[in-house]
Amino acid sequence: MKNLPAFVFGALLAATALPGCVASKKYDDLKARQTATEQAKTDLERQQRQAVTELKKASDELAQLRVETRRLVDDSTETGRNLRRTRQLNTQLTDSYDKLLKNSDRAMADKSADYNKVAKDLARREAELGELDTNLRKSRADIDKLTADLTAREARLAELQKALAEKDKAVDALKASVSNALRGFQGTDLQVKMKDGKVYVSLSEQLLFKSGSTKVDPKGQEALKQLATVLQQQPDVNVVVEGHTDNVPFSRPAGAMQDNWDLSVLRATEIARLLTAGGVQPDRVTASGRSQYVPVAANDSPQNKALNRRTEIILTPKLNELLKILDSNSTAGGK
Repeated sequence: MKNLPAFVFGALLAATALPGCVASKKYDDLKARQTATEQAKTDLERQQRQAVTELKKASDELAQLRVETRRLVDDSTETGRNLRRTRQLNTQLTDSYDKLLKNSDRAMADKSADYNKVAKDLARREAELGELDTNLRKSRADIDKLTADLTAREARLAELQKALAEKDKAVDALKASVSNALRGFQGTDLQVKMKDGKVYVSLSEQLLFKSGSTKVDPKGQEALKQLATVLQQQPDVNVVVEGHTDNVPFSRPAGAMQDNWDLSVLRATEIARLLTAGGVQPDRVTASGRSQYVPVAANDSPQNKALNRRTEIILTPKLNELLKILDSNSTAGGK
């Protein structure tokens, strides 16, 4: 009741002072007023609560605004310090910029000189590069030419190796044929061997000749006949007959024989005649005398001297194909 307005309270007091005979209509009016008054009270209380709530909200917002205000003040202070620092830095930068402007002309001149130097170096290097490129092209052309020459030489070398292999094969076959044909004569008096790509048939004086004679004994003639039979089947083999003696000089030179030269030549000639008589074409046979100057042992004992008194028949396959290859190589190398 303390919160009712004064006019409401006065009305209530007046209503209670009325006598009991107050008319029913007035009572109803008072009752309606009382209801309206209570409703107004309720509305006022609700408005009061709402006002209190809004006041509290406003108070909270005010407190928040005060906090924000303090923060803004602090930020403003910091911003002022930063502004002053920035102005100081700006002043320093302005001074530095002025100094740079003062030195810019000299710096530009130095840079220009450096640029000119670099440009000259670049031009020189470009010229050198062009020269190197020219030399490289020339070197490549030379390499290409050398490669082509090398390929050609390798082909000729392969051809030469093939010819040499065939020649070695032919020599091996020739040695086998000669050894087989002269099997019955081989021993100390007749030897067949290979040396320097040739077949050597070495016949002792004892097998062929009597001492000082140039006539071949019957046993020697038989061996030469067997050899001639083999050589007939080897038309691509050249024959060289070499006569050899020891170092004992003639005690009584006579007729056509004056020394060991004559003896070695005449013996080689006699064997050459027997080979050609046995069927070997004369144009394949060469007779030569070496006298005492190509010994196989020192002439210091009768046994060694007997070894040096010998005739060697040297059989060499014709090397026409090999010579053609060598000639083509020589011609190509001279170009």
